[in-house]
Amino acid sequence: MAEVNTEYEHPLMKVYREQLNCGFPQVKDVFDDCMAEALSILSKEGITAYLEAAGFLCRMGRGVEPVLIFLEEWPSAAKRLGESVLPAVMEFIHKMNKSPNGKAIVPFLQVLAATARKLHSQKRMQDYLDLALDFMNRTTGSIHGIHTTFASPGLPELYAQTPYLLSQISLQGLKNWVEYGIRNYGDHPERQIDYFSLQSADSKAVMQRERHGTLMVDVERKLDLYLRGLWEHHDYLVPYSLGFDELRKPVPYYDKLGIRLPDVYDDFNGITGIDRYRATLAHIVGHKRWTSAIFADNFSPFQRMAVEFFEDARIEWLAMREYPGLRRLFLALHPKPMEGACNPETTSCLRFRLAMLSRALLDPEHGYLDADLNDFVARFHETMAKGESSTEEIAGLAISYVARTRRQSDQLAKVHFDDTEVGYRDDNRQMWRFHEQSDDEEMFDDHRKVEWEEKPSGLPPRHYPEWDYLSQTFRPDWVSVYEALHPKGKAADIDKLLDKNAALAKRLKRMLDLLKPQEKMRIRYQEEGSELDLDIALRSLIDFKSGANPDPRINMSHKTSGRDIAVMLLLDLSESLNEKVAGTAQTILELSQEAVSLLAWAIDKLGDPFAIGGFHSNTRHDVRYLHVKGYSERWNDEVKARLAAMTAQYSTRMGAAMRHAAHYLEAQKADKKLMLILTDGQPSDVDTKDERMLIEDARQAVKELDQKGIYTYCINLDPKADEYVTDIFGKQYTVIDNIQRLPERLPQLFMALTK
Repeated sequence: MAEVNTEYEHPLMKVYREQLNCGFPQVKDVFDDCMAEALSILSKEGITAYLEAAGFLCRMGRGVEPVLIFLEEWPSAAKRLGESVLPAVMEFIHKMNKSPNGKAIVPFLQVLAATARKLHSQKRMQDYLDLALDFMNRTTGSIHGIHTTFASPGLPELYAQTPYLLSQISLQGLKNWVEYGIRNYGDHPERQIDYFSLQSADSKAVMQRERHGTLMVDVERKLDLYLRGLWEHHDYLVPYSLGFDELRKPVPYYDKLGIRLPDVYDDFNGITGIDRYRATLAHIVGHKRWTSAIFADNFSPFQRMAVEFFEDARIEWLAMREYPGLRRLFLALHPKPMEGACNPETTSCLRFRLAMLSRALLDPEHGYLDADLNDFVARFHETMAKGESSTEEIAGLAISYVARTRRQSDQLAKVHFDDTEVGYRDDNRQMWRFHEQSDDEEMFDDHRKVEWEEKPSGLPPRHYPEWDYLSQTFRPDWVSVYEALHPKGKAADIDKLLDKNAALAKRLKRMLDLLKPQEKMRIRYQEEGSELDLDIALRSLIDFKSGANPDPRINMSHKTSGRDIAVMLLLDLSESLNEKVAGTAQTILELSQEAVSLLAWAIDKLGDPFAIGGFHSNTRHDVRYLHVKGYSERWNDEVKARLAAMTAQYSTRMGAAMRHAAHYLEAQKADKKLMLILTDGQPSDVDTKDERMLIEDARQAVKELDQKGIYTYCINLDPKADEYVTDIFGKQYTVIDNIQRLPERLPQLFMALTK
């Protein structure tokens, strides 16, 4: 009977050994066990990065110890922090290796997993690495005021003590503790070692001084039981530090990775630190239980702020109904603004009024006398008495409040912030959903984004001001813009139009090739590259000959310098586009459809991000904005199908459409932002008898967009456009008299504007 081999080897283990390419026999002895753990934790890409990093440590010239420690420690650290933090860790090791502090790499790696367990998140690990780098830079080469090449004596001691320190003080406390040591012992090696090894009396005293408040790591288990027992909910609790972002203090929030909380809470107003954590968790779990995401695109910033205050109060009211003991916590932690403390003559008081209202919604004994406030408090409680209500219902109440109490001074730059911050509330990112990707949306979960197949029915309008040239003032919230996804037709119809213009497309392609980025940029200091960087290679050779560690980044590569333009194509879809083009059977709409198809094809070939929207209006109460293509979409059959179904009707309220389109274009990350407006006539609508009114409003809209860094350009198909288009766009326009040439001229104009 043959002997059974009980040893199991992963089929790719030999490949992994070759990929590591490390000749130390000690590594070969432990490699299989380390890889078994790594394979159970890391992704395929994570395994590749893991082996590459270990290979670098093997060839770094520091012996076998860094490799062994990294192979053992990294999988546990990655499990806690995530694989994507590895580049930052390796970059930090690179910097240590090139400095006199190369011997500190081993103690750094020895506590990597333990430190990761205390830090919990990538952001906090990056803050810790920045702290250590600052320590290294400020204590290297400075002993008794004399410039030297000595390493930082206290750096290995700092690494060794970090896990213990983070169990005693917050990350901000660690930063303050390190700062004290650098300031007082930066040029005293012996005292520096005593301080950072926690041997000296002042080291322990400073640590005790920083031990304020309740550390999340101390009460994490209790908070987890609180979530499970009272709320029947479980989520990862991820701390963040308040000490590394001085300009914009972070606030609690939650995402798919867990609930983010401060790493320390001090006692406040008679409420202990752990009860502050409980209040914050109750608020956040309330959102997860009772809040439904609503569209943000249709609300102004003031309206969004009001909706958030009202929804926060609704969530807390429901939580207090379930657990009445929360009322004591919420009222003690919620600010109580003093009525009349904000001067509306000089200051924007909207935030102040909302904080007062929020307090009144939770506190039956608020004592405020404001009639509007008390009216909406009563309406809120009437709504809540009917049941849980909904986010949409409470948003309607918030919009009514803003409309009732709006003041001109609300738009002043000076904002009243005193007694308005509710510290236990999250940032409400999860209650909003968006049609378009924006800077904010990068923070949101994918399931919150709106798929284009989903029809946004029943959306509230987005309100925009309109310029009254007679009084030289804005009419606030004058125009209501409703947006929707354009219906679909047959994508094949657009393909036929492109085939029809194949010869023109061929000529355009030659022009496009000239517009594509050609300049090459050299990227130096690469370990792997397309060619040798002689200057760096010679310097490394000299270092090697002199006994110093040579820089391995002796190669260089090249990349193409790219365009950085975002484009919004705004189409006038008013009734006049249904007229026939003189001498042809085609309508202006069909010719525009043909031209836009060619332009979209051309922009897609260039790789510029672009969106297409159409608009028409039927009085100021009903301006329709139709999404044809969003920035987050590719030029594909879905977009072509919408373009194929374009119809023209009603009137042309151009200013409101431009402001709404700018809402999406402004959010794009691009150096240049171009809005192309394709129209066949002047701005007009059935409810406006003064024809100058909408022309002047469109002119004002162009000025507003220019202040936002958006360049507007009009392509006008009206032979009489010279009478009004200059008033709106200045010199930023082209009138196409021969409309039949539109499919050729439109892409050419775009290329001329963006070359």
